[in-house]
Amino acid sequence: MTTISDNSRMTWLSRPHWRIASINTLWCLLGCSIGDFGTILFFQLTAIPWSTLAIMTLAIINGILTSILLETLILFRQMALKHAFQTAIGMSLVSMLSMEIAMNATDVLLTGEARLTPTVIPIMLLAGFLTPLPYNYWRLIRYGKACH
Repeated sequence: MTTISDNSRMTWLSRPHWRIASINTLWCLLGCSIGDFGTILFFQLTAIPWSTLAIMTLAIINGILTSILLETLILFRQMALKHAFQTAIGMSLVSMLSMEIAMNATDVLLTGEARLTPTVIPIMLLAGFLTPLPYNYWRLIRYGKACH
């Protein structure tokens, strides 16, 4: 894959790179949403009296951890477990954090708390996908790397 080292040559019009960045972002979204939604749903079903901020912070941490776990499992098919884990850890935390914050902010803005509903989940996923997508595209063009 060709990368560029001069930002003046950066283009936002490469369809093949948008496609790759979108696929990479979807994998990241899958991993992040498993931990994020699982955490929110746990607190929603158990009614443990934690603050919304505490639940969302834990959801972000769990989302990042499950994303790293999923990436490790995917990469393990191609490389040794230790190298797969190191590669997964080296993924872009900027992408994962922005995805998690966008999803949780959307949830709180629409429901007023840490709460999953059938109407909020698709909007959370859309926000989680669109927020890091330009960064993942830029990272793919610039470095040949992206969260996936």
